[in-house]
Amino acid sequence: MKPNRFKYRFIFYLIVILLSTNSISQDFKAEDYGMLFNFKSIKQPDNTRLLEVSFNARSEADSKVIIPIYGAEIKFLNAVDNKDEVIGTSKTSKDGIAKFIVPENFKYLKDKEGNINIVARFEGTDAIDSEEEIITLKDVHLELELKEIDSVKTAIAKIYTLNNLGEEIPVEADFSLYVNSMFAKFKIGEGSVSDGEFEYHFEFPTDLPGDINDELTVFLMIEDHDEFGNVVQMKKAKWGMTHTHKKEKKLALWTKSAPIWMYVVLTILLVGVWANYFYTMVNLFKIKNEGDQFESRL
Repeated sequence: MKPNRFKYRFIFYLIVILLSTNSISQDFKAEDYGMLFNFKSIKQPDNTRLLEVSFNARSEADSKVIIPIYGAEIKFLNAVDNKDEVIGTSKTSKDGIAKFIVPENFKYLKDKEGNINIVARFEGTDAIDSEEEIITLKDVHLELELKEIDSVKTAIAKIYTLNNLGEEIPVEADFSLYVNSMFAKFKIGEGSVSDGEFEYHFEFPTDLPGDINDELTVFLMIEDHDEFGNVVQMKKAKWGMTHTHKKEKKLALWTKSAPIWMYVVLTILLVGVWANYFYTMVNLFKIKNEGDQFESRL
């Protein structure tokens, strides 16, 4: 009978869950929410490109109420001259995030100005209208070198694009330098390249703590640029402050030496015990002698 009871309980709980889910879905009305569809692109240190869409619904009545759109299929396309080439597809997670990584060797279609147009598209459903956002950018290359020049730790940033012949062309761009910290990236400086320059030399701080091996992770980043979008390059170097680890003396019962206070306390205790024994023996002899004297008088 126990298995049957368990079976009926399981069915009962399942019905309750389904009913509660239906009530939630009935309360949610798409027309009461505005859709937030945000698309960004990040060129990563390995020259792959991360395409990321954040898809959420925000309540018209209360802007603080934001619900992630889960399971929405997002198409990423490379568009040029009214022609779309599918790069890949991805579905949004429970957080409303869809990600797709474009391989390093992907051949982008470019327009006459050399721009890459990437489209993020949601086709729409009966409940939610279609959404689309396009990013237009030029492919830029970042190089980061960490080396000591005349005993000075120096970060060398190189930024350029390639023309149709594969030749390096200098560009104008602002960038920032970060190091990895415990909770987030820590900004240590910024600079720019212009007037046909390829490189920028940055004198690196010498008072930054590294990891357990005194190693620092350095990031060179172009952020939210009008032409290049977001681009990241990364290098590691043992440029962190040297950690000096003090070896603590651990005292235990089995070590060869103990703290002085232990010797003092133990000596006092032993002296007290033996003094008590001596005092007791003296009193026993006195009692015995007094008893013998009392008997002789009788």
